[in-house]
Amino acid sequence: MNYKHIISTKKITLEDLKSVHYNQELKLELSDESKALIQKCRDYLDNKMRSQKEPIYGITTGFGSLCNISIPLDDLSQLQKNLVMSHACGTGDKVCKNIVRLMLFLKAHALSLGNSGVQLITVQRILDFFNEGITPIVYEQGSLGASGDLAPLAHLFLPLLGLGEVEYKGDVYSGEEILNKFGWQPIRLQSKEGLALLNGTQFMSSHGVHMILKAHKLVELADITGALSLEGYDGRIEPFNPNLHTIRPHKGQIDTAQKMRDLLEGSELIKQKKVHVQDPYSFRCIPQVHGASKDAIEYVTTKVLTEINSVTDNPTVFPDEDLVLSGGNFHGQHLALAYDFLSIALAELGNISERRVYRLIAGERKLPAFLVANPGLNSGFMIPQYSAAAIVSQNKQLCTPSSIDSISSSNEQEDHVSMGANGATKALRVVKNIERLLAIEMFTATQAVEFRRPLKSSVTLEKYIADYRDVVSFVDNDKVMYTEIEKSVGFVKEYIF
Repeated sequence: MNYKHIISTKKITLEDLKSVHYNQELKLELSDESKALIQKCRDYLDNKMRSQKEPIYGITTGFGSLCNISIPLDDLSQLQKNLVMSHACGTGDKVCKNIVRLMLFLKAHALSLGNSGVQLITVQRILDFFNEGITPIVYEQGSLGASGDLAPLAHLFLPLLGLGEVEYKGDVYSGEEILNKFGWQPIRLQSKEGLALLNGTQFMSSHGVHMILKAHKLVELADITGALSLEGYDGRIEPFNPNLHTIRPHKGQIDTAQKMRDLLEGSELIKQKKVHVQDPYSFRCIPQVHGASKDAIEYVTTKVLTEINSVTDNPTVFPDEDLVLSGGNFHGQHLALAYDFLSIALAELGNISERRVYRLIAGERKLPAFLVANPGLNSGFMIPQYSAAAIVSQNKQLCTPSSIDSISSSNEQEDHVSMGANGATKALRVVKNIERLLAIEMFTATQAVEFRRPLKSSVTLEKYIADYRDVVSFVDNDKVMYTEIEKSVGFVKEYIF
C-alpha cells in the first residue's frame, strides 16, 4: 500500500482518491515543482502590488459588494484575517472527518498549482494538519455554492490562525491549543490569502469524491442483490442474453447484462425449468435500470475529477502573462447539476430494489408469504419492506433538484448561486439511504434463496450468501428484526465486493 502522495501538477486520479480517502496512514508531501510554483506566484503578486496603483479585487479592496472600497496596504493582512473570521458562519451537523480530510487535501492541491498567490508556509501548514490527523470542525450548512464554499472553508482554515476548533485523537481542541501543542505559530495571512482559502469548491467537491467512491461500490452491490433476488424469485436468464443488449448498446446496460450472466454462471436455480414466461420489470429490466445509473455515475465521476484538478478561487493570478483576473471559477454549477443527477440515479437503484423486495415477500412462485414457514403466527419479512418503502419515499423527496434554486446575496453582487452545497449534502443522504435499501434487499433475497434448497445458486453467489450468513442468520420464526437489518447494513458497508 502506498503511504505517501506527492502533490504536483499531475492530475489526481480515482486511484489517488481511494488511497487518500481510505488510507488513514497516508501522508501528503509537496513536490519541488509545486513549491516553486507557489513561491513564483507569491513573489509575482508582491511585486505587482508594489508597482500597480489601480485597485485589485480582493487583494487591495473589500469583498463582494464592498469591492469598490480600497484598503490601505498596512491593513491588508488584517483584511484577510477578518475575512476568514467573519465568514465562519456555518451551522448544523458536523461534516464527517473523512470528508474534512478530503477538503484539506483538495485545497492543498488546488493552491499548489501556482495561480492563487498564497505563501508556501500556508500550504505546508494545511499538509501538517492532514499528516498529523488534525481535523478542523466544519459544519454542513452555510454555503450557497457560488462564491466558493465560503462558510465551510472558513471553518476549515480558522485553526491555521489559532481560531476555531479541531478534533485530534478523539478530543476537541481550540485552534490556539492545537497550534501550541505542536509548537506552530499562527499563520499571518498576506494579501489575497484569505480569499484564496475561502474561495473554491472544496466542500462540494469533497462530498462528491466521497459519494462517487461509494456509488461505484453500490452499483456493484445492486447487481449482486439483484441476482440474488432473481434466484430467490425463480427468475429467467433470457433478459440478460447479449443479443438483446448489443442492439441497444448503452455501456452501462451492456456491462450490467454481462455482470448478471457472470454472477449466475453455473447456477442450478437459473437453469431449472420455468413455468412462467416472463418476469416483472424489476427483474427483467435490471440491465436497463442499473445500467442507466452506472452511466450517470460515470458522468458525475468525470465532472468531479475535472473539478478537483482545477483552480477555483478568485481572483486568479497568472504570473507568466502578468495578469490578475477576477472571474467566476468558484461557481459550483457544474457540481450542482451533477449532484442532482447523482441523487436521481442512485434513488432509482433504491426504487427497483424495493420492488424486488416486495415481490419476494408477496407469496408468489411457491415462496411462503412474507418468507417464513408459518405465516400468520409469524409476520416474517412484512415490515422490512415497509422500512424500504419509507426510505424510497424519502429519496423521492430528497431528489427535488437543488440546482434549480438561487437566492441573491451580498447586496445582489452575487445574484445567481448554484446551491451545489445543498445538493451535495442532500445527495449524501441519498447515498446512505441506498446502502440501507440494498442491505434490506440482501436480507430478504438470501432468505428467499433458502426456500429453493436443495438447489444451489452459482459458486459466486453462494460465496456471498455464506459470507453474509456469518453476519446475519436465517430467520426461522419472528425475532427482533431491526438488529438483523443493522447487521446487514454493516455487512454492506464493510464487505469488499
